[in-house]
Amino acid sequence: MGSKEVGNKKPHLLCIPFPAQSHIKAMLKFAKLLHHGGFHITFVNTEFNHKLYLKSLGPDSLDGLPDFRFETMPDGLQSSDEDTTQDLISLVESVGKNFTAAFRDILVKLDRSATCNDIPPVSHIVSDGWMAFTVTAAEEVGIPVVLFFTISASSFMGFNQYPTLEEKGLAPLKEESWLTNGFLDKVLDWVPGMKDMRLRDLPNNFITTDPNDVGWVFCLESIQKFKRGSAIVIHTFDALEHEVLDSLSSMFPRVYAIGPHQLLLNRIPEPPLKAMGYSLWKEETECLQWLNSKAPNSVVYVNFGSLAFVTPEHLVEFGWGLANSKVPFFWVIRPDLVVREWAIFQPEFVAETKERGLIASWCPQEQVLEHSSVGGFVTHSGWNSTIESLCAGVPMLCLPCFSDQQTNCYCVCKKWGIGMEISYDVKRDEVEKLVIELMEGEKGKQMKNKVMEWRQLAEEATAPHGSSSTNLDNFVNQVLLRKS
Repeated sequence: MGSKEVGNKKPHLLCIPFPAQSHIKAMLKFAKLLHHGGFHITFVNTEFNHKLYLKSLGPDSLDGLPDFRFETMPDGLQSSDEDTTQDLISLVESVGKNFTAAFRDILVKLDRSATCNDIPPVSHIVSDGWMAFTVTAAEEVGIPVVLFFTISASSFMGFNQYPTLEEKGLAPLKEESWLTNGFLDKVLDWVPGMKDMRLRDLPNNFITTDPNDVGWVFCLESIQKFKRGSAIVIHTFDALEHEVLDSLSSMFPRVYAIGPHQLLLNRIPEPPLKAMGYSLWKEETECLQWLNSKAPNSVVYVNFGSLAFVTPEHLVEFGWGLANSKVPFFWVIRPDLVVREWAIFQPEFVAETKERGLIASWCPQEQVLEHSSVGGFVTHSGWNSTIESLCAGVPMLCLPCFSDQQTNCYCVCKKWGIGMEISYDVKRDEVEKLVIELMEGEKGKQMKNKVMEWRQLAEEATAPHGSSSTNLDNFVNQVLLRKS
């Protein structure tokens, strides 16, 4: 992969993620790959997230390079200095209302800098697919926009069914009883590349009885613009989702499966941006020393990601399920994980687990998953977590909470054979049983073997001449360097 400089100026990509931890992390890794390919990068964060990064990683952490710069824009939300997740619904509303004008300002600023011969003019926008306002802004100034999706191809396909759900009268839900009367178990035999899906296996933003629900409307408005991008890039690899990717290729003019990003980055010798981290919150590394003291494949790692929430009751049930399994565990509990209150455990739980349990508020997840002592991962089934677990060869217990997590869980458990689902109404007996099965049972061994096979296929995809490496080269040459 390599770009051609135009008049001693590199092609300039403006990268803008959806302003949430997992989306920023995936976009930043992709931007690093493109920078290595010879592109000038401007990366856009919200002011709120940029401050969190500097606080988490240090004041010099985002200095970048002369050809890898950061810009910030306001998110239109009330300022907060707390190390907590911004409210997702408020963020979604703000993206629709406030981001367009701020993004136009950045385009004008970069255009002025290019006129002053300070930086190259922006040649392409690489936008998170859910920041659909960029499509309109890009069309106004005549800059092509690539839509980059930090979700699986299966989830992307699922979201693309929303207009059809609406046409068929399946969404939004007509009444609350549809949640419990088996309606969501309806099999959808018309989803391309995913013939045996149930309604409940689709990304669950459609599960509302309100046709004006913020999340539902946001999805529909974004989906309408998917075909207006010059290309679609999805963080996956061909062997993992080939049937869905084949179907998507017949629906969109240019679809590129490029991933897993970290495996592609691992192949870059001494990358100049290697030290630039990805976490909005301070990562506690003491857990790695604790893991060093444990036997290989003996620890179950538990993390519900950066956006999911649980009730206090579910936390207690989950904790006692872990305790009763007698399996050593490392559990990440964000300060805001529990709805409306801090996570406080009973003294009996602390006493029961102090010899074999460790709790932290955040951690370097990829290092944890790669650690030899970690044998299983209890996850909310976010796509970053899913692909990281697959790359580390770690089978999963899935507790999906919202959006694409339900689809990821379906794929992990039903299609790829590398996980088991925990019912959302968490009970300690079920948790105990599933953790023991994951770590010591026959099903756990089968999943471990299967995930090691997928890991090998991911390595092959990101090797020189592998599918993802080839797709990355094709994307650069066919889209980013194409003369319009």
